[in-house]
Amino acid sequence: MNRSVPALFLLGLAVAVPAMAQDTTKVDNTAINQRDRHAESATPMDQPNNAEDIRLAAAVRKAIVADDALSTMGQNVKFIATKGIVTLRGPVKDDAEKARIEALVKGVAGVSHVENQLDIKH
Repeated sequence: MNRSVPALFLLGLAVAVPAMAQDTTKVDNTAINQRDRHAESATPMDQPNNAEDIRLAAAVRKAIVADDALSTMGQNVKFIATKGIVTLRGPVKDDAEKARIEALVKGVAGVSHVENQLDIKH
């Protein structure tokens, strides 16, 4: 058996691994999420646990992730659904996506008001 084949394979892996690594500086939302660090700010952890609010939250998430035109950031926005009011938070790619998400959420049955606090990622 030729021993150079495994050596070449391992060399190829060593070269390929850094190329597959992501630039984590582009996915760091720490600066955008500063407001969530204050006790007076509601976060997704404050999502009520009653059946109606859970149903509404599930319907909102379903509407958002079903829109393939949204970026990954857009499909992963944070929100809180309470008594028909949906508060949107998190980064999106641009003003058009921010407006699109708000329109999607307003179209969900049971949503009476949308508080759009989405941020444009720069």
